[in-house]
Amino acid sequence: MLVWIQRAGLAAALAASALLAGCWDDNDSADPKNIVEIAQSDPNLSTLVEAVVAAGLTETLSDENATLTVFAPTNTAFAALLTELGITKEALFADKELLTAVLTYHVLDSEVKAAGIPVGKPITTLQGGYFKIDGSPLGITDGRNRVSSITQTDIEASNGVIHVVNQVLLPADKTVVDTAAALAAGDPAEFTLLVEALQTTGLDATLSGTGPFTVFAPTDAAFAALLEELGVSKEELFADTALLSKVLTYHVVPALVLKADVPVGTAITTVEGETFTVDSTLAITDTQARKAQITATDVLASNGVIHVIDKVILPTL
Repeated sequence: MLVWIQRAGLAAALAASALLAGCWDDNDSADPKNIVEIAQSDPNLSTLVEAVVAAGLTETLSDENATLTVFAPTNTAFAALLTELGITKEALFADKELLTAVLTYHVLDSEVKAAGIPVGKPITTLQGGYFKIDGSPLGITDGRNRVSSITQTDIEASNGVIHVVNQVLLPADKTVVDTAAALAAGDPAEFTLLVEALQTTGLDATLSGTGPFTVFAPTDAAFAALLEELGVSKEELFADTALLSKVLTYHVVPALVLKADVPVGTAITTVEGETFTVDSTLAITDTQARKAQITATDVLASNGVIHVIDKVILPTL
């Protein structure tokens, strides 16, 4: 009887072992899920899945021949967006052009895991616009200068990777000129003289073009100080449109240069044709050895970026 019990116990143990092995093999051999399938399995991403279906992007994000990175907004993030925009989910989903633009702005056409994120540099999306991610903890600044957090990283899929975000990202809807104009109309108003100068010279049209442009934007106080330095009135300065254009184009670099990419100590060529340098403290030295301080950086726009400076820099006059 004892032998039989031992044999029965051994048989049961072997059966259990075989069952566990079978379960392990089934899990190991199961096809890995693609990005859409992973989102479908997460109840916190159900609104995102609905949006992907409504926009007709299911096939794109399920493509096994693609390698993608998706920044996935949670249901709470979508609810906050609807409140922010003052619309219903049905209205958002019905606007397929807007919905597609917003969703593809969350997608990169390559796999970028958390360790490989180019911190502080422009990240170009499938939509065509860009955003930037700053370091620890990881935060995203979108095209409208809204800041969100990455709350979960490196969810691996068969066709890429997912990072979860706590806010729906929005692509830029303003050029560098529109952005300056919006700040000029704000409270407190800023860049009113810069915007007026651009309009006076017709450079507002140029800087509303495709770009990209990097604009080192002098504040109203910076323009006021320049008038005093030159001993002229605003009307006198603005009447000399050739001089004004020369000064303004000296503040523009014909490339997208975020703070992380500013070449410290290296001559930076401007649209005007001359150069200036930026040191490690973000102080600019112009052609006349005058100093200006960059006081704010990386104000994103659809066709470039703005950095704020506290002094009007001057080319050779």
